[in-house]
Amino acid sequence: MTLQLGQTAPDFEADTTQGRIRFHEWLGDSWGVLFSHPKDYTPVCTTELGYTAKLKPEFDKRGVKVIGLSVDTLDRHEGWNADIEETQGTPVNFPMISDHDKKVASLYDMIHPEADAAVTVRTVFVIDPNKKIRLMLIYPPSAGRNFDEILRVIDSLQLTDKHKVATPVNWQKGDKVIVAASLSDEEAKKHFPKGWTAEKPYLRWVDHLEWT
Repeated sequence: MTLQLGQTAPDFEADTTQGRIRFHEWLGDSWGVLFSHPKDYTPVCTTELGYTAKLKPEFDKRGVKVIGLSVDTLDRHEGWNADIEETQGTPVNFPMISDHDKKVASLYDMIHPEADAAVTVRTVFVIDPNKKIRLMLIYPPSAGRNFDEILRVIDSLQLTDKHKVATPVNWQKGDKVIVAASLSDEEAKKHFPKGWTAEKPYLRWVDHLEWT
C-alpha cells in the first residue's frame, strides 16, 4: 500500500509500552506524529527518542500526540527505554508500538523492498485531527531526524488551516506569511482588511495575523 498526502491514515490495533491501543481512537481530536525506528538499541534513534521526549511540552502546547514504532517486543522496548533515560537524561514519555510482526510497518509502507526486511525505514507521519496524512518524511539510517523542523511544519499546518495563507522558506512562528495564491485581491480584502504588501501580483505579504 502506497500512502500519499491527504489520504486517511490507516487505523490499526497494537500493543504499546502504555497499553493496547486502537490508533484512531487513541488520537481522538488531536494531531499526531507517528515515527518509526529500524529496531531497538540503535544509536541514532536513541538520541531521537530522548530529544522527542524532551519536546513533549512543545507537542502538548500544539495539541499533538507522539507515538513511536519499532519492530521489537515490549520487553526490549523497556530495556531500551532504560538506556535512553541513562544516556539522554529523560525517559521516553510517549507510547512505543511493539510491531514485531511488522503489520503496522507494512500498513504504513515502512518496509523498503531494497532495504533489510528485518528493519523499518525511518519514517515520520504528521496526521491531523481528521486523521488525514499531512506530512511524510523518510530519512536514511545515518542521518538523525530534525524534530524542531517537525514542530515548525506543524506550526505552519495549524496556521494555514486557520488562515488563507502559506508560509515562505525558512518560516518560523511569528514571521510574515504569504496570502494564499487561490485568493483574488477582492477575496483577500475580506480576509485581510488591514491589507498586505504586494512584492509581485502573486507574492503578497501579511505580517499582522493572530499567532494563536
